[in-house]
Amino acid sequence: MKKVAVLLSGSGVFDGAELHESVLTLLEIARSGASYQCFAPDMAQLHVVNHLTGEVDEADNRNVLVESARIARGDVKPVADLNVDEFVALIIPGGFGAAKNLCNFALAGADHIIESSVKHFISQFTQAKKPVGFMCISPVMIPQCYEAGALGTIGSDVGTAAAFEKQGGVHKVALVDDIVVDEVNKVVSTPAYMLADNIVDAHNGITKLVARVLSMA
Repeated sequence: MKKVAVLLSGSGVFDGAELHESVLTLLEIARSGASYQCFAPDMAQLHVVNHLTGEVDEADNRNVLVESARIARGDVKPVADLNVDEFVALIIPGGFGAAKNLCNFALAGADHIIESSVKHFISQFTQAKKPVGFMCISPVMIPQCYEAGALGTIGSDVGTAAAFEKQGGVHKVALVDDIVVDEVNKVVSTPAYMLADNIVDAHNGITKLVARVLSMA
């Protein structure tokens, strides 16, 4: 049975991993006959957002690994515990946590950097030539994970696409249910909730991404 690592960034679209994207990813991996293991960095998240009001709760502090355990039903490991030989691929759901906790794109834009433990985690897959799937905003990390010219998509947002290309990537505009495949680097990306108006729209692209990633493994 193929086993896929899934990298989470907390729990909740505004400060962590997007829950719909995360759960649909786990569902499609399982429906494909593969298994998964969730991972997350053991670190404080940038901030906590009240998802009812959209406001930052200055009095609250949360840990990315602990929050990710909500999605994983407790079965999540810190990124430092990865044994890459156990996995055929990696998939990274989006949500603002990918741009706030996995990297600082939400603050620094085109000048962002990937959090060091996260970059090391992803690099173990790239160095082993194993396929990686990125969805929603997480593809902004692609240019830092691969040589210049790596192909990916965040959908059609002009500013984010420009930042992607400033860091050395090649951005391809895509529709909500499209996937963009970089065959050379074994990278697959889809816009998901960068464009999706509903869970069905997001699901269609995620289904294609999971299938393609597994086919490359």
